[in-house]
Amino acid sequence: MKRRLFATVGVIAVLALSACGGTDSEDTASGTPSMSASAPMASASPSTMMSGQFGSGCAAVPTDPSNPGSFEAMAKVPVATAASGNPLLSTLVTAVKKANLVDSLNGAQGVTVFAPTNDAFAKIPKADLDKVLADDAMLKKILTYHVVTTQLSPDTLAGTHKTLQGDDVTVTGGGTSFTVDGTSMVVCGNVSTANATVYIVDTVLMPKS
Repeated sequence: MKRRLFATVGVIAVLALSACGGTDSEDTASGTPSMSASAPMASASPSTMMSGQFGSGCAAVPTDPSNPGSFEAMAKVPVATAASGNPLLSTLVTAVKKANLVDSLNGAQGVTVFAPTNDAFAKIPKADLDKVLADDAMLKKILTYHVVTTQLSPDTLAGTHKTLQGDDVTVTGGGTSFTVDGTSMVVCGNVSTANATVYIVDTVLMPKS
């Protein structure tokens, strides 16, 4: 009985040493630590896999590629059409249509658009907003101030840029944090459309002249 017990213990010891020895020799030969096959692997998030959009406001953009307000859908159409599908920009779209700027914006090539959100327009007292919406000349002046005549990537966004209205707009910041004219924050940036790059902002910009 004792002899059989010792034999069993010996077999178990040999198997254990063999298993340890196999692992050690594999690690030594490869020069790298072994990794369990069940260890979780890091994966890129959907926002990381996008083409560089940034900002907390991007979370409100539809993620279904078939939705006209999604980044994928916006990239396929010109900027005024792209804005019409985005739920953040319905007030802006109404203003653009009122000012008869849809064709002008869709026909422009290589521009940058600072697009105020619905909340940005809501910051304007209703009486003042109604007055602006009723004045086509003033409305057009304000809206064209939001359009820069060149297409700006995040790397070239900071600086002073000429607008379609004629005045200069100034952007400060860097990385993924930008402020326009000292008051308006970019909440979702580097959004591509067929003819423009869009930076969605939280405050309506006002021309200087």
